[in-house]
Amino acid sequence: MNDINEVDFDDAADFDDEMFANLDSSTHATIQAPDFHGYRSGFVAVVGRPNVGKSTLMNALIGTQIAIASSRPETTRKAIRGIVTTDNAQMVLVDTPGIHRPRTLLGQRLNDIVDESLSDVDAIAFLLPADQEIGPGDRRILSRLRSDFAKKDASGNWIWKVPLIGIVTKIDTLSRDELVAHLLEIQQFADFTDIVPVSALERDNVDEVKKVLIQNLPEGPQMYPEDQLSEESPSDMIAELIRGAFLEELDDELPHSLAVVVDDICYPNEDEETQYDDNKAHVLVSVYVERDSQKPIIIGHRAEHLVRVKKRLRTAVNRITGTKAVLELHVKVAKGWQSDPKKLERLGF
Repeated sequence: MNDINEVDFDDAADFDDEMFANLDSSTHATIQAPDFHGYRSGFVAVVGRPNVGKSTLMNALIGTQIAIASSRPETTRKAIRGIVTTDNAQMVLVDTPGIHRPRTLLGQRLNDIVDESLSDVDAIAFLLPADQEIGPGDRRILSRLRSDFAKKDASGNWIWKVPLIGIVTKIDTLSRDELVAHLLEIQQFADFTDIVPVSALERDNVDEVKKVLIQNLPEGPQMYPEDQLSEESPSDMIAELIRGAFLEELDDELPHSLAVVVDDICYPNEDEETQYDDNKAHVLVSVYVERDSQKPIIIGHRAEHLVRVKKRLRTAVNRITGTKAVLELHVKVAKGWQSDPKKLERLGF
């Protein structure tokens, strides 16, 4: 176990000469490890219980809003992939839904998304909030990670196949003495490769988190263009932003029975027969709830909620579409969609 916030890496493993033993000298001379000149790249899974700050940290590392950052738990529903590119590295952050005990078919599908996201990663960032004690949910996640990414050596110590970095979030909520005590507790919780405290909301120590994550990646090539910030399509990015805006707008009035689908984006001049002639992109959106009684909550008095969501997202949607855009929000009912396999599939789960 390394000291907190201290980075320590093993030298790259030497090639085993025996693997070339039966090859002739000419073949041996042509087989070489690729030389990336110190450039690092790879995928980092961001895991943790619901509402530990995964999306907030990811947005802070990327420098723009890619994932929904909300004070409400269980906000992220898809594995959002954000891309961080520096002069000497490219890191793909996979923001996973919070791992939890599922209560609906949707909850099980979200856990399945986590499993898929973890299937081929180069490092894991395990987020633990500074303002909460380590609990059963954290232990369940650790057990799950160990089953997939670790094994015990002869002494009974856990050996990780990929680096496990502990990220202690929300450090602005504790005094210095309280934080030190909590960090010591986390140090005993698991055999972390590194532990880094951070307040993504205050941008305190965000650069250190970025540095440590990158240094734990293997050497490899650049995978995406330098200016690409996400793997998500414009439709998926807009849908997530709309859902997040409604969650913030409605506070506790609406349970997590809200789903958003972007049906189409009609760009100006892409079709001469388009019904729009205002030289703007029109984003056609369906907002689904589970019951008829929830529609008025979404719409609001005189459509006030729809108006505020459109206003809140105007700049972000313009940036994503690359032009001035109009959001057209249509509220619909998909009864019991969280437990209906066919409806879940139509809604992208």
